[in-house]
Amino acid sequence: MRFIVVDGLDGVGKDTHAYRIKERYENRGEKVIIRSHPATDNFFGKKAKKALLGFGKFNKVKASIFYMLDVLRSIKKFYRKGKCDTLIMVRYLIGTAYLPKKLVNLGYTFFYHFVPTSSYMFFLDAPPEELIKRVKKRNEKEIFETFDSLIRVRSKSIKLVRDWIIIDTSGTIEQTALLIEKKLDYLDNK
Repeated sequence: MRFIVVDGLDGVGKDTHAYRIKERYENRGEKVIIRSHPATDNFFGKKAKKALLGFGKFNKVKASIFYMLDVLRSIKKFYRKGKCDTLIMVRYLIGTAYLPKKLVNLGYTFFYHFVPTSSYMFFLDAPPEELIKRVKKRNEKEIFETFDSLIRVRSKSIKLVRDWIIIDTSGTIEQTALLIEKKLDYLDNK
């Protein structure tokens, strides 16, 4: 099974590009599953989403914990059982960058060695100024979607993803899709 991770901060286009990747492999006749976190089909995902729409430090910690439990549930249910040819996980490990500063490296290191990883791990990136413009166009605003938070979390995230494929999404959707396609072509032919 091909295991693809699409991660990054709010507003970078994770879901948009995950669905483009899904289409790529479905057009080849593969069965593809996307798990986007927090998911709305389970208790942990619903609790994470509710906390993300709240405010205050308690909701930040609560959102991070339930988010991680949601990811672990997806791994157990979809990765371990091999129900598809390609599994795409959206919002996977970078949720640990939202933890309090003292816990970020510990949380990331623990989960990185505990959960499945692959050479298909994409970190989508854009400057916080671009991200905040995109986030403001949405109807809902989550607890971490402030300019200051995006700056802090991006700084922590960049340090965590040194061995990932980093894709700049500050261009158009089509430009970003082409960058991802080139990386997928390379990995698929490796």
